[in-house]
Amino acid sequence: MVLINVSFKDCHTVKPAEPTRNGPLPLSELDQIGTITHVPTIYFYRPPLCWLSSPDSISNTLRDSLSKALVPFYPLAGRLRWIGCGRLELDCNAKGVSLYVAESEAKLDDIGYSSPSPGYDQYLIPSIDYGSVPIHDLPLLLVQLTKFKCGGISLGLRISHAVVDGTSALHFFSEWARLARGEPLGAEPFLDRKVVFRAGDPPIAAPICLDHPEYSHPVPLLLGQSDDVEERKKKTTLAMLKLSKTQVEKLKNMGNQDRVIGSTDAAGRAYTRYETVAGHIWRCACKARRHKDEQPTALSICVDSRSRMHPPLPREYFGNAALDIPATSHAGELMSKPLGYASSRIRAAIERVTDTYVKSALEFLKNEPDLTRFQDIRAEEAPFYGNPNLGVVNWMTLPIYGLDFGWGKEIYMGPGTHDLDGDSLVLHSPDGDGSLIVMLCLQRAHMDAFTKHFYEDII
Repeated sequence: MVLINVSFKDCHTVKPAEPTRNGPLPLSELDQIGTITHVPTIYFYRPPLCWLSSPDSISNTLRDSLSKALVPFYPLAGRLRWIGCGRLELDCNAKGVSLYVAESEAKLDDIGYSSPSPGYDQYLIPSIDYGSVPIHDLPLLLVQLTKFKCGGISLGLRISHAVVDGTSALHFFSEWARLARGEPLGAEPFLDRKVVFRAGDPPIAAPICLDHPEYSHPVPLLLGQSDDVEERKKKTTLAMLKLSKTQVEKLKNMGNQDRVIGSTDAAGRAYTRYETVAGHIWRCACKARRHKDEQPTALSICVDSRSRMHPPLPREYFGNAALDIPATSHAGELMSKPLGYASSRIRAAIERVTDTYVKSALEFLKNEPDLTRFQDIRAEEAPFYGNPNLGVVNWMTLPIYGLDFGWGKEIYMGPGTHDLDGDSLVLHSPDGDGSLIVMLCLQRAHMDAFTKHFYEDII
Protein backbone atom coordinates (compact mmCIF):
# COMPACT_ATOMS: atom_id res chain seq x y z
CA MET A 1 0.00 0.00 0.00
CA VAL A 2 1.27 3.48 -0.88
CA LEU A 3 1.64 6.21 1.71
CA ILE A 4 -1.66 8.06 2.11
CA ASN A 5 -1.46 11.78 2.76
CA VAL A 6 -4.62 12.91 4.50
CA SER A 7 -5.58 16.46 5.45
CA PHE A 8 -8.35 17.05 7.96
CA LYS A 9 -10.91 19.66 6.94
CA ASP A 10 -13.46 19.52 9.72
CA CYS A 11 -14.37 17.89 13.01
CA HIS A 12 -17.90 17.71 14.38
CA THR A 13 -19.24 16.63 17.74
CA VAL A 14 -22.55 15.01 16.81
CA LYS A 15 -25.16 14.89 19.56
CA PRO A 16 -28.62 13.30 19.62
CA ALA A 17 -31.16 15.28 17.60
CA GLU A 18 -33.65 15.17 20.50
CA PRO A 19 -33.39 15.06 24.30
CA THR A 20 -32.53 11.56 25.56
CA ARG A 21 -32.32 9.75 28.88
CA ASN A 22 -29.69 11.16 31.24
CA GLY A 23 -27.90 9.40 34.05
CA PRO A 24 -25.89 6.27 34.80
CA LEU A 25 -26.52 3.03 32.92
CA PRO A 26 -25.03 -0.08 34.56
CA LEU A 27 -22.93 -2.31 32.33
CA SER A 28 -23.03 -6.08 32.55
CA GLU A 29 -19.93 -8.06 33.44
CA LEU A 30 -19.70 -9.17 29.80
CA ASP A 31 -19.36 -5.50 28.79
CA GLN A 32 -16.48 -4.95 31.19
CA ILE A 33 -14.13 -7.81 30.28
CA GLY A 34 -12.02 -8.68 27.28
CA THR A 35 -11.60 -5.94 24.72
CA ILE A 36 -12.89 -2.72 26.27
CA THR A 37 -11.14 -0.49 23.74
CA HIS A 38 -12.53 0.69 20.39
CA VAL A 39 -12.80 -1.74 17.48
CA PRO A 40 -12.01 -0.48 13.94
CA THR A 41 -13.87 -1.17 10.70
CA ILE A 42 -13.60 0.47 7.29
CA TYR A 43 -15.87 0.78 4.24
CA PHE A 44 -14.95 2.08 0.78
CA TYR A 45 -17.46 3.56 -1.69
CA ARG A 46 -17.67 5.03 -5.18
CA PRO A 47 -20.62 7.43 -4.92
CA PRO A 48 -22.47 8.42 -8.13
CA LEU A 49 -21.80 11.87 -9.57
CA CYS A 50 -25.01 13.32 -8.13
CA TRP A 51 -23.49 12.95 -4.66
CA LEU A 52 -20.26 14.67 -5.70
CA SER A 53 -21.73 17.86 -7.20
CA SER A 54 -22.00 19.46 -3.76
CA PRO A 55 -18.81 19.17 -1.68
CA ASP A 56 -20.69 18.83 1.60
CA SER A 57 -23.66 16.63 0.63
CA ILE A 58 -22.11 13.38 1.89
CA SER A 59 -20.76 14.82 5.16
CA ASN A 60 -24.03 16.64 5.87
CA THR A 61 -26.02 13.46 5.24
CA LEU A 62 -23.79 11.47 7.57
CA ARG A 63 -23.90 14.10 10.30
CA ASP A 64 -27.68 14.67 10.19
CA SER A 65 -28.57 10.97 10.08
CA LEU A 66 -26.04 10.17 12.81
CA SER A 67 -27.67 12.76 15.05
CA LYS A 68 -31.05 11.11 14.47
CA ALA A 69 -29.66 7.61 15.06
CA LEU A 70 -28.25 8.67 18.42
CA VAL A 71 -31.76 9.26 19.75
CA PRO A 72 -32.79 5.58 19.98
CA PHE A 73 -29.15 4.52 20.40
CA TYR A 74 -28.45 7.18 23.04
CA PRO A 75 -25.96 5.10 25.09
CA LEU A 76 -23.42 5.65 22.28
CA ALA A 77 -23.58 9.41 22.87
CA GLY A 78 -22.47 8.96 26.48
CA ARG A 79 -19.15 8.30 28.18
CA LEU A 80 -17.61 5.50 30.20
CA ARG A 81 -16.31 6.09 33.70
CA TRP A 82 -14.41 4.00 36.22
CA ILE A 83 -16.30 3.26 39.43
CA GLY A 84 -13.56 1.32 41.24
CA CYS A 85 -12.31 -2.27 41.37
CA GLY A 86 -11.72 -2.33 37.62
CA ARG A 87 -15.41 -1.76 36.94
CA LEU A 88 -17.05 0.59 34.48
CA GLU A 89 -20.34 2.43 34.25
CA LEU A 90 -21.92 4.17 31.29
CA ASP A 91 -22.84 7.81 31.85
CA CYS A 92 -25.66 8.71 29.47
CA ASN A 93 -24.87 12.41 29.16
CA ALA A 94 -25.42 13.11 25.43
CA LYS A 95 -21.90 14.46 25.00
CA GLY A 96 -21.96 13.05 21.50
CA VAL A 97 -19.68 11.24 19.07
CA SER A 98 -16.87 12.50 16.82
CA LEU A 99 -17.14 12.89 13.04
CA TYR A 100 -13.99 13.87 11.15
CA VAL A 101 -13.96 15.00 7.53
CA ALA A 102 -10.70 14.53 5.64
CA GLU A 103 -9.39 14.67 2.07
CA SER A 104 -6.63 12.88 0.21
CA GLU A 105 -4.96 13.45 -3.15
CA ALA A 106 -4.67 9.69 -3.55
CA LYS A 107 -7.00 7.59 -5.70
CA LEU A 108 -8.73 4.46 -4.50
CA ASP A 109 -7.07 2.33 -7.15
CA ASP A 110 -3.66 3.51 -5.92
CA ILE A 111 -4.04 2.49 -2.30
CA GLY A 112 -4.94 -1.21 -2.64
CA TYR A 113 -8.28 -0.76 -0.90
CA SER A 114 -9.44 -4.34 -1.52
CA SER A 115 -7.33 -5.94 1.20
CA PRO A 116 -6.46 -5.14 4.84
CA SER A 117 -3.57 -2.74 5.35
CA PRO A 118 -1.80 -1.12 8.32
CA GLY A 119 -2.28 2.20 6.54
CA TYR A 120 -5.99 2.13 7.20
CA ASP A 121 -5.55 2.44 10.94
CA GLN A 122 -2.87 5.10 10.51
CA TYR A 123 -4.67 7.39 8.09
CA LEU A 124 -8.28 6.41 7.40
CA ILE A 125 -9.68 5.36 10.80
CA PRO A 126 -9.69 7.75 13.79
CA SER A 127 -6.96 6.99 16.28
CA ILE A 128 -7.28 7.01 20.07
CA ASP A 129 -4.61 7.60 22.68
CA TYR A 130 -5.66 5.51 25.66
CA GLY A 131 -2.47 6.39 27.50
CA SER A 132 -2.99 10.14 27.79
CA VAL A 133 -6.76 10.70 27.46
CA PRO A 134 -8.88 9.55 30.43
CA ILE A 135 -11.64 7.14 29.55
CA HIS A 136 -14.39 9.57 30.64
CA ASP A 137 -13.26 11.99 27.92
CA LEU A 138 -13.29 9.46 25.07
CA PRO A 139 -16.25 9.35 22.66
CA LEU A 140 -17.71 5.87 22.29
CA LEU A 141 -17.90 6.23 18.50
CA LEU A 142 -15.48 7.99 16.17
CA VAL A 143 -16.13 8.30 12.44
CA GLN A 144 -13.80 9.50 9.69
CA LEU A 145 -15.07 10.37 6.23
CA THR A 146 -12.16 10.60 3.77
CA LYS A 147 -12.71 11.94 0.27
CA PHE A 148 -10.29 10.81 -2.44
CA LYS A 149 -9.22 12.62 -5.59
CA CYS A 150 -11.07 10.14 -7.82
CA GLY A 151 -14.41 10.82 -6.12
CA GLY A 152 -14.30 7.69 -3.99
CA ILE A 153 -14.68 7.84 -0.23
CA SER A 154 -13.87 5.76 2.81
CA LEU A 155 -15.77 5.57 6.06
CA GLY A 156 -13.53 4.62 8.97
CA LEU A 157 -15.38 3.60 12.14
CA ARG A 158 -14.09 3.00 15.65
CA ILE A 159 -16.67 1.92 18.24
CA SER A 160 -16.30 1.03 21.91
CA HIS A 161 -16.35 -2.71 22.60
CA ALA A 162 -17.27 -1.95 26.23
CA VAL A 163 -20.70 -0.82 24.98
CA VAL A 164 -21.38 -3.09 21.99
CA ASP A 165 -20.38 -6.43 20.51
CA GLY A 166 -20.24 -7.09 16.77
CA THR A 167 -23.96 -7.82 16.47
CA SER A 168 -24.90 -4.60 18.28
CA ALA A 169 -22.41 -2.48 16.34
CA LEU A 170 -23.74 -3.70 12.98
CA HIS A 171 -27.31 -3.16 14.16
CA PHE A 172 -26.45 0.48 14.87
CA PHE A 173 -24.58 0.97 11.58
CA SER A 174 -27.44 -0.50 9.55
CA GLU A 175 -30.05 1.67 11.29
CA TRP A 176 -27.87 4.75 10.83
CA ALA A 177 -27.61 3.95 7.11
CA ARG A 178 -31.38 3.42 6.92
CA LEU A 179 -32.01 6.88 8.38
CA ALA A 180 -29.44 8.38 5.98
CA ARG A 181 -31.47 6.93 3.08
CA GLY A 182 -34.57 8.68 4.41
CA GLU A 183 -36.22 5.49 5.66
CA PRO A 184 -37.75 4.98 9.12
CA LEU A 185 -35.96 3.08 11.85
CA GLY A 186 -36.20 -0.66 11.21
CA ALA A 187 -35.67 -2.11 14.69
CA GLU A 188 -35.33 -0.32 18.03
CA PRO A 189 -32.37 -1.40 20.19
CA PHE A 190 -33.17 -3.42 23.31
CA LEU A 191 -31.35 -1.45 26.00
CA ASP A 192 -32.25 -3.30 29.22
CA ARG A 193 -29.05 -4.91 30.49
CA LYS A 194 -30.69 -5.95 33.76
CA VAL A 195 -33.39 -8.23 32.41
CA VAL A 196 -31.07 -11.23 31.87
CA PHE A 197 -27.52 -10.16 32.70
CA ARG A 198 -28.42 -8.39 35.98
CA ALA A 199 -26.21 -5.42 35.15
CA GLY A 200 -25.25 -3.51 38.28
CA ASP A 201 -26.81 -6.06 40.65
CA PRO A 202 -24.79 -7.68 43.47
CA PRO A 203 -23.82 -11.36 43.39
CA ILE A 204 -26.42 -13.99 44.24
CA ALA A 205 -25.97 -15.47 47.73
CA ALA A 206 -25.86 -19.07 46.47
CA PRO A 207 -24.78 -18.88 42.83
CA ILE A 208 -24.51 -21.70 40.30
CA CYS A 209 -20.83 -22.72 40.28
CA LEU A 210 -19.47 -24.18 37.04
CA ASP A 211 -15.89 -24.33 35.85
CA HIS A 212 -14.91 -21.33 33.71
CA PRO A 213 -11.54 -22.00 32.11
CA GLU A 214 -11.89 -18.83 30.04
CA TYR A 215 -11.41 -16.87 33.29
CA SER A 216 -9.67 -19.17 35.74
CA HIS A 217 -7.03 -20.95 33.62
CA PRO A 218 -4.20 -19.25 31.72
CA VAL A 219 -3.81 -20.04 28.02
CA PRO A 220 -1.08 -22.58 27.15
CA LEU A 221 2.53 -21.50 26.70
CA LEU A 222 5.11 -22.98 24.37
CA LEU A 223 6.79 -25.97 25.94
CA GLY A 224 9.93 -24.92 27.78
CA GLN A 225 8.81 -21.31 28.21
CA SER A 226 7.55 -19.74 31.43
CA ASP A 227 5.93 -16.70 29.77
CA ASP A 228 4.94 -15.35 26.34
CA VAL A 229 7.22 -12.29 26.33
CA GLU A 230 9.46 -13.45 23.48
CA GLU A 231 6.58 -14.70 21.34
CA ARG A 232 4.83 -11.34 21.62
CA LYS A 233 7.94 -9.59 20.22
CA LYS A 234 8.08 -11.56 16.98
CA LYS A 235 7.12 -9.85 13.72
CA THR A 236 3.76 -10.74 12.24
CA THR A 237 2.15 -10.57 8.82
CA LEU A 238 -1.42 -10.57 7.58
CA ALA A 239 -2.94 -12.80 4.91
CA MET A 240 -6.36 -12.87 3.27
CA LEU A 241 -7.00 -16.42 2.10
CA LYS A 242 -10.01 -17.36 0.00
CA LEU A 243 -11.82 -20.69 0.10
CA SER A 244 -14.02 -21.45 -2.90
CA LYS A 245 -17.44 -22.97 -2.40
CA THR A 246 -16.01 -26.30 -3.56
CA GLN A 247 -13.16 -26.10 -1.05
CA VAL A 248 -15.59 -25.23 1.78
CA GLU A 249 -17.73 -28.23 0.85
CA LYS A 250 -14.65 -30.48 0.77
CA LEU A 251 -13.67 -29.31 4.26
CA LYS A 252 -17.17 -30.02 5.55
CA ASN A 253 -17.05 -33.48 4.02
CA MET A 254 -13.60 -34.11 5.51
CA GLY A 255 -14.78 -33.00 8.93
CA ASN A 256 -17.89 -35.17 8.84
CA GLN A 257 -16.69 -38.26 7.01
CA ASP A 258 -15.79 -40.18 10.18
CA ARG A 259 -18.88 -39.23 12.14
CA VAL A 260 -21.21 -42.04 13.12
CA ILE A 261 -24.74 -41.56 11.84
CA GLY A 262 -27.08 -41.23 14.80
CA SER A 263 -24.28 -40.05 17.08
CA THR A 264 -25.42 -38.46 20.32
CA ASP A 265 -22.92 -35.65 19.80
CA ALA A 266 -25.09 -32.51 19.74
CA ALA A 267 -28.07 -34.54 18.49
CA GLY A 268 -25.98 -35.92 15.64
CA ARG A 269 -25.77 -32.61 13.80
CA ALA A 270 -23.12 -32.42 11.13
CA TYR A 271 -20.22 -30.12 11.89
CA THR A 272 -20.85 -26.63 10.56
CA ARG A 273 -18.77 -24.62 8.13
CA TYR A 274 -17.32 -22.67 11.05
CA GLU A 275 -16.45 -25.80 13.03
CA THR A 276 -14.72 -27.42 10.07
CA VAL A 277 -12.96 -24.30 8.75
CA ALA A 278 -11.81 -23.27 12.24
CA GLY A 279 -10.62 -26.83 12.86
CA HIS A 280 -8.69 -26.72 9.59
CA ILE A 281 -7.06 -23.42 10.58
CA TRP A 282 -6.10 -24.86 13.96
CA ARG A 283 -4.48 -27.98 12.47
CA CYS A 284 -2.61 -25.97 9.82
CA ALA A 285 -1.27 -23.56 12.45
CA CYS A 286 0.09 -26.48 14.51
CA LYS A 287 1.84 -27.84 11.44
CA ALA A 288 3.20 -24.47 10.33
CA ARG A 289 4.51 -23.75 13.82
CA ARG A 290 6.11 -27.21 13.91
CA HIS A 291 4.65 -28.03 17.30
CA LYS A 292 5.71 -31.10 19.21
CA ASP A 293 3.01 -33.71 19.69
CA GLU A 294 2.76 -32.97 23.42
CA GLN A 295 2.35 -29.19 22.90
CA PRO A 296 -0.89 -27.94 24.55
CA THR A 297 -2.83 -25.51 22.39
CA ALA A 298 -6.06 -23.52 22.68
CA LEU A 299 -8.41 -22.01 20.13
CA SER A 300 -10.55 -19.12 21.35
CA ILE A 301 -14.14 -19.06 20.08
CA CYS A 302 -16.49 -16.10 20.38
CA VAL A 303 -19.98 -17.49 21.15
CA ASP A 304 -23.06 -15.24 20.98
CA SER A 305 -25.35 -16.11 23.88
CA ARG A 306 -28.48 -14.29 22.63
CA SER A 307 -30.19 -17.41 21.31
CA ARG A 308 -28.80 -19.62 24.09
CA MET A 309 -30.57 -17.87 26.97
CA HIS A 310 -33.98 -18.94 28.31
CA PRO A 311 -35.95 -17.12 27.15
CA PRO A 312 -33.70 -15.96 24.27
CA LEU A 313 -32.48 -12.41 24.29
CA PRO A 314 -33.86 -10.20 21.51
CA ARG A 315 -31.57 -10.09 18.49
CA GLU A 316 -31.59 -6.30 19.01
CA TYR A 317 -30.08 -6.58 22.51
CA PHE A 318 -27.67 -3.64 22.55
CA GLY A 319 -24.59 -4.63 24.48
CA ASN A 320 -22.11 -7.46 24.80
CA ALA A 321 -23.70 -10.91 24.80
CA ALA A 322 -20.74 -12.97 23.58
CA LEU A 323 -18.36 -15.14 25.60
CA ASP A 324 -14.85 -16.11 24.54
CA ILE A 325 -14.62 -19.87 25.08
CA PRO A 326 -11.41 -21.90 24.67
CA ALA A 327 -11.30 -25.21 22.84
CA THR A 328 -8.22 -27.15 23.95
CA SER A 329 -6.16 -30.07 22.73
CA HIS A 330 -2.60 -31.23 22.11
CA ALA A 331 -0.97 -30.51 18.78
CA GLY A 332 -0.17 -34.19 18.16
CA GLU A 333 -3.84 -35.17 18.39
CA LEU A 334 -4.90 -32.34 16.08
CA MET A 335 -2.28 -33.18 13.47
CA SER A 336 -2.55 -36.97 13.54
CA LYS A 337 -6.30 -37.39 13.81
CA PRO A 338 -8.83 -36.53 11.09
CA LEU A 339 -10.24 -33.02 10.78
CA GLY A 340 -13.39 -34.18 12.56
CA TYR A 341 -11.42 -34.43 15.81
CA ALA A 342 -10.53 -30.72 15.75
CA SER A 343 -14.14 -29.91 14.86
CA SER A 344 -15.36 -32.03 17.77
CA ARG A 345 -13.19 -30.07 20.21
CA ILE A 346 -14.63 -26.83 18.85
CA ARG A 347 -18.19 -28.20 18.99
CA ALA A 348 -17.71 -29.28 22.61
CA ALA A 349 -16.54 -25.80 23.61
CA ILE A 350 -19.45 -24.06 21.85
CA GLU A 351 -22.03 -26.41 23.37
CA ARG A 352 -20.86 -25.48 26.86
CA VAL A 353 -22.48 -22.06 26.41
CA THR A 354 -25.98 -22.60 27.80
CA ASP A 355 -28.29 -20.38 29.83
CA THR A 356 -26.90 -21.93 33.02
CA TYR A 357 -23.30 -21.51 31.88
CA VAL A 358 -23.76 -17.80 31.04
CA LYS A 359 -25.43 -17.06 34.36
CA SER A 360 -22.69 -18.95 36.18
CA ALA A 361 -20.06 -16.90 34.30
CA LEU A 362 -21.78 -13.67 35.34
CA GLU A 363 -21.78 -14.74 38.98
CA PHE A 364 -18.12 -15.79 38.73
CA LEU A 365 -17.25 -12.28 37.53
CA LYS A 366 -19.56 -10.52 40.00
CA ASN A 367 -17.70 -12.29 42.81
CA GLU A 368 -14.32 -11.16 41.53
CA PRO A 369 -12.97 -8.33 43.73
CA ASP A 370 -11.39 -6.60 40.71
CA LEU A 371 -11.99 -7.05 36.96
CA THR A 372 -8.74 -5.44 35.79
CA ARG A 373 -7.00 -8.73 35.01
CA PHE A 374 -9.79 -9.67 32.57
CA GLN A 375 -9.55 -6.44 30.54
CA ASP A 376 -7.62 -5.70 27.36
CA ILE A 377 -6.67 -2.04 27.22
CA ARG A 378 -3.17 -2.43 25.80
CA ALA A 379 -2.08 -5.27 23.56
CA GLU A 380 0.80 -6.21 25.84
CA GLU A 381 -1.66 -6.80 28.69
CA ALA A 382 -4.19 -8.87 26.77
CA PRO A 383 -4.33 -12.67 27.02
CA PHE A 384 -2.00 -13.91 24.28
CA TYR A 385 -3.67 -16.06 21.68
CA GLY A 386 -0.57 -16.27 19.54
CA ASN A 387 1.81 -19.21 19.29
CA PRO A 388 0.86 -21.89 20.41
CA ASN A 389 -2.75 -20.66 20.37
CA LEU A 390 -5.27 -19.09 17.99
CA GLY A 391 -8.44 -17.05 17.99
CA VAL A 392 -10.91 -17.70 15.17
CA VAL A 393 -13.83 -15.25 15.14
CA ASN A 394 -16.91 -16.15 13.13
CA TRP A 395 -18.20 -13.20 11.06
CA MET A 396 -20.26 -15.46 8.79
CA THR A 397 -23.40 -14.79 10.84
CA LEU A 398 -22.98 -10.99 10.83
CA PRO A 399 -24.60 -8.70 8.19
CA ILE A 400 -21.31 -6.98 7.40
CA TYR A 401 -22.02 -6.16 3.75
CA GLY A 402 -24.45 -3.83 2.03
CA LEU A 403 -24.09 -0.75 4.24
CA ASP A 404 -25.82 1.81 1.98
CA PHE A 405 -26.11 5.40 3.20
CA GLY A 406 -27.81 6.49 -0.01
CA TRP A 407 -24.88 6.46 -2.43
CA GLY A 408 -24.82 2.71 -2.99
CA LYS A 409 -23.27 -0.29 -1.31
CA GLU A 410 -19.62 -0.45 -0.43
CA ILE A 411 -17.01 -1.75 -2.87
CA TYR A 412 -14.99 -3.17 0.03
CA MET A 413 -15.36 -3.57 3.77
CA GLY A 414 -12.97 -5.02 6.25
CA PRO A 415 -11.69 -4.89 9.80
CA GLY A 416 -9.00 -2.50 10.86
CA THR A 417 -5.52 -3.86 11.28
CA HIS A 418 -5.26 -7.20 13.06
CA ASP A 419 -1.56 -7.39 13.83
CA LEU A 420 -1.54 -9.84 16.75
CA ASP A 421 -0.22 -13.34 16.17
CA GLY A 422 -3.09 -15.84 16.10
CA ASP A 423 -5.90 -13.37 15.36
CA SER A 424 -8.21 -14.54 12.58
CA LEU A 425 -11.65 -13.93 11.12
CA VAL A 426 -13.82 -16.12 8.91
CA LEU A 427 -16.32 -14.24 6.76
CA HIS A 428 -18.42 -14.65 3.66
CA SER A 429 -17.01 -13.44 0.39
CA PRO A 430 -18.88 -10.33 -0.82
CA ASP A 431 -19.35 -12.12 -4.15
CA GLY A 432 -22.19 -14.14 -2.62
CA ASP A 433 -20.96 -17.29 -4.39
CA GLY A 434 -20.64 -19.48 -1.30
CA SER A 435 -16.93 -18.84 -0.92
CA LEU A 436 -15.33 -17.76 2.36
CA ILE A 437 -12.46 -15.45 3.29
CA VAL A 438 -10.05 -16.13 6.13
CA MET A 439 -8.21 -13.06 7.42
CA LEU A 440 -5.31 -14.31 9.47
CA CYS A 441 -2.34 -12.84 11.33
CA LEU A 442 0.63 -15.10 12.09
CA GLN A 443 4.31 -14.69 12.76
CA ARG A 444 6.18 -14.07 9.53
CA ALA A 445 8.21 -17.22 10.06
CA HIS A 446 5.04 -19.34 9.95
CA MET A 447 2.84 -17.78 7.27
CA ASP A 448 4.30 -19.46 4.16
CA ALA A 449 4.06 -22.92 5.71
CA PHE A 450 0.55 -22.18 6.94
CA THR A 451 -0.62 -21.11 3.49
CA LYS A 452 0.88 -24.27 1.97
CA HIS A 453 -0.94 -26.54 4.42
CA PHE A 454 -4.12 -24.45 4.22
CA TYR A 455 -4.62 -25.31 0.56
CA GLU A 456 -2.72 -28.58 0.12
CA ASP A 457 -4.46 -30.30 3.04
CA ILE A 458 -7.89 -29.89 1.42
CA ILE A 459 -8.35 -33.25 -0.32
